[in-house]
Amino acid sequence: MSISDRLPDYPVNSDFVRKLKSALEGRDEARLRDLICADVRHVDAVIELANDDWMKDPSAPLPPGVLVGLWTLEYRRELTTPLCIAAAQGHTACVRHLLGRGADPDASPGGRGALHEACLGGHTACARLLLQHRADPDLLSAEGLAPLHLCRTAASLGCAQALLEHGASVQLEGGAGRDTPLHVAAQRCLDEHARLYLHHGASVDARNGRGETALSAACGAARRPDEHARCLRLCALLLRRGAAADARDEDERSPLHKACGHVRPSLARLLLRHGADTHALDYGGASPLARVLQTAACAPEAEPQLTVQELLNHGSPTVWPDAFPKVLKSCAAVPAVIEVLFNSYPQLRVSESWKEVIPEEVFQMHRAFYRSLFALAHTPRCLQHLCRCAIRKSFGRKCFSLVPLLPLPETLQNYLLLEPEGVLR
Repeated sequence: MSISDRLPDYPVNSDFVRKLKSALEGRDEARLRDLICADVRHVDAVIELANDDWMKDPSAPLPPGVLVGLWTLEYRRELTTPLCIAAAQGHTACVRHLLGRGADPDASPGGRGALHEACLGGHTACARLLLQHRADPDLLSAEGLAPLHLCRTAASLGCAQALLEHGASVQLEGGAGRDTPLHVAAQRCLDEHARLYLHHGASVDARNGRGETALSAACGAARRPDEHARCLRLCALLLRRGAAADARDEDERSPLHKACGHVRPSLARLLLRHGADTHALDYGGASPLARVLQTAACAPEAEPQLTVQELLNHGSPTVWPDAFPKVLKSCAAVPAVIEVLFNSYPQLRVSESWKEVIPEEVFQMHRAFYRSLFALAHTPRCLQHLCRCAIRKSFGRKCFSLVPLLPLPETLQNYLLLEPEGVLR
């Protein structure tokens, strides 16, 4: 008989479960403690918190998914134990009480053990108690995840330390994605977790099921603005520990492709300083520059022109001239991107037909810039611009480092580094 077919000691419709749910929903710690520590018949009782198997009851109202033909034959059944509930809630005294009465620290009728639950909640004291009572630090959940894989928040750092002290494997692959704990830390910008795992021998360039290294995973995850600094610290740490800046995933995308796709100029700069290849092409034939140009209009607040500047100042090839109208069409709402890219060519023939790809409201919003662009339709670029291009061609991919060494005013250095001015001259 499988776990899902096992008859629970306390079914979902029992009076005990109703009281338990009420205590959980009301955050009534005292009542919860009484229920799981005193009212259960035995410490390893199986408690059914949910069961949506509507197929067993033909008279039950059908879930909305059935009505639109999206329902699968699987259903959700949530089984747990008093120890798992106590660990998930961070009730250390309850965990101690239950373990003292002989509760099995590795019991997992619902697919996750108490140690998994403690790590998910970041409850270090509970995790340590369980480990002291011989909980398996590498116990796999039904999804194939070890407790270290569930250390997903900053609050779980103490749990991760306790697990490693008790012999948890830092290299264990878990889940469908075959992520190591270092991948999990990278995906969530947990730089202190990453430092801990590397200290315990984690392989910095281990690959997951998608062919990603931790650096690739860190660069590929979308971030909130408040996470950017932590992500940058984490990536800098990985690179200092020898992470390959150009490691490709299964789609041949490098960390630089991903940083550019998310319009992260500071991260792109870090990767470029560590030798990331600006010429790299993914399976779709896109370069890092193409990736940021594809995304620029969706993230104007991220100042995509800064990422474009970084790439061009590190020797990125420009867009094929005949394709420039496509760039103009996709990036019209971010004229600073157009300006930086346009100024990377010694001469680019401007066509009046380009006006057709710029929405009228965008043209009017950025009228000064677009008037300056089309004023160049029948005029060669100025000598100063041609000198800029000659110097940049001579410096090549070292523009970013050589231009600041020139005995020139900062304004001219910025000009050489394609700093946008708002108009084209």
